[in-house]
Amino acid sequence: MKERRVDAFQELLRLYEAEGEAFLQRIVTGNESSVHFYESERKRQGVEWCHTSSPKPNKVRAQRSAGKRMLTLFWEHNWPILEHYMPRGSTVTSATFSKLLRENLKPAIRQKRRGLLTTGVCLPHDNAMTHTATTTVEDLRFECIPQPPYSPHLEPSDFHVFGPLKDALSGKQFRDDDKVRSGVHEWLGTRPKESFPRGIYALVKRWHNCIELAGVYVEQ
Repeated sequence: MKERRVDAFQELLRLYEAEGEAFLQRIVTGNESSVHFYESERKRQGVEWCHTSSPKPNKVRAQRSAGKRMLTLFWEHNWPILEHYMPRGSTVTSATFSKLLRENLKPAIRQKRRGLLTTGVCLPHDNAMTHTATTTVEDLRFECIPQPPYSPHLEPSDFHVFGPLKDALSGKQFRDDDKVRSGVHEWLGTRPKESFPRGIYALVKRWHNCIELAGVYVEQ
């Protein structure tokens, strides 16, 4: 797995060296994550300072709500391209992912990034079964770029979007699906202007770091 990470990121750096920032600006990255109706307080948010002799504070053990929605988010260096929620009772398969690319992602790119379909969309591809929609990707003329599986700290949606999103939503209660969607959409709309380009441009440093560490996870 470490060797696969190194090989993948060496290839990505070659593409970056050939095109420069234009390569990063062609990347449309995306992934899935569950958004719960209630996200319990995350550990680091519950930390409070106290003297060594002070009694430990009482904390109520909060559990995630059983209600949740599966969010698929695609974004690029300017802003989010597509927020999509799987219908209840359905699962992400190659067929549903292909349909999502064709019927939702392509029209969203055409609307929000004029000219990108002509320039060429670079879609990170982790070879997971649900993301291996080769025929659809070829038909859409998207360019697949390598994204090693089992590498969450090297996947920009995980380290740059879903983590901060769940921090922001922790402790909030949503009553229904519409409230979940509104909460996510509102949070995305309040992200600083430089947030999304920072997430994409940070990839280059992470690729370099992973290669220097011979494929070890990169946290920072």
